[in-house]
Amino acid sequence: MQQTWEQVDEYITELLCPNDPVLDDVLVANRKADLPEIDVTGSQGKLLQLLVQMSGAKRVLEIGTLGAYSTIWMARGLPADGRIITLELVPLHAEVAKANIKRAGLEEKIEVRTGNALEHLAQMAEEQIQPFDLIFIDADKPNNPKYLEWALRFSRSGTVIIGDNVIRGGEIIDKHSTDPRVQGVRTFYEMIADNPKISATAVQTVGGKGYDGFMIGIVRE
Repeated sequence: MQQTWEQVDEYITELLCPNDPVLDDVLVANRKADLPEIDVTGSQGKLLQLLVQMSGAKRVLEIGTLGAYSTIWMARGLPADGRIITLELVPLHAEVAKANIKRAGLEEKIEVRTGNALEHLAQMAEEQIQPFDLIFIDADKPNNPKYLEWALRFSRSGTVIIGDNVIRGGEIIDKHSTDPRVQGVRTFYEMIADNPKISATAVQTVGGKGYDGFMIGIVRE
């Protein structure tokens, strides 16, 4: 089945996400810098871009930049006055991301903050930063519950919150899993289920990156 998933992904990407030299160069730059190949796929990047556009987002927070492939997809969906703050732990990844953002001509739209995301989020609270319209959580999964707490703090009514890698090949149904990533995602789900402030669902995906999925939610009044 994996081969079929990949072929279908290629078919969808070829038809609906035409070849883009800049994004292709971003992936090449990421590989040359030995970044882990865990970027979203092209079709998933397009989905994120469409969600930015459909929500009318102007202010986006991304937790987990890597080489800025998903960041660039989302930034291209923003209006002229739209902005993204993206948080990346690893200095090398952040430097590659900044070079990729410059390559894409999006330096005025994207701010990369390097270092521990939880520390940056606390700093942003001290800055009394304004709420975001869309928040994409795609960093270390054991900290997903803490990222969700911050996401809700930086939200307003109507803010869209998206979490990546929330299916983990189906492992999330194993409550006895010793994988901290699985347990982080399970707690993430439980927190959402118990919080009337957010209405959400999850979508399972298959494709070039295997079997996984997104959580998509909206903050209520």
